[in-house]
Amino acid sequence: MLPGCTVQELVDRVAGKWSVCILVAAADGPIRFTELERAITGISRRMLTLTLRNLERDGMLVRTVYPTVPPRVEYSLTPMAQELHAALLTIITWAERHRADVAQARERYDTRT
Repeated sequence: MLPGCTVQELVDRVAGKWSVCILVAAADGPIRFTELERAITGISRRMLTLTLRNLERDGMLVRTVYPTVPPRVEYSLTPMAQELHAALLTIITWAERHRADVAQARERYDTRT
């Protein structure tokens, strides 16, 4: 961790590849584990479980278990995560706008080296 950078751990956690995907996928309301699994290409069940637990621990997600057979579990964003989601949308919009620019810059760089 950088000296004096007290927020680095939290930024690293919420900006992680899978955390961003989960927060975006859960933004429209409660979502079940299997729905997240289908929505997030490439994530393993183990990584999804681990990331959900970490986001729940950090106060970003609420995990609701319904007493049904089979058990039904839903995840939803907390108000804190909803605020973060708004900031993530700005970053996502920027990334989409500049995706081609970054690809061109990488190509120029790679042809020089």
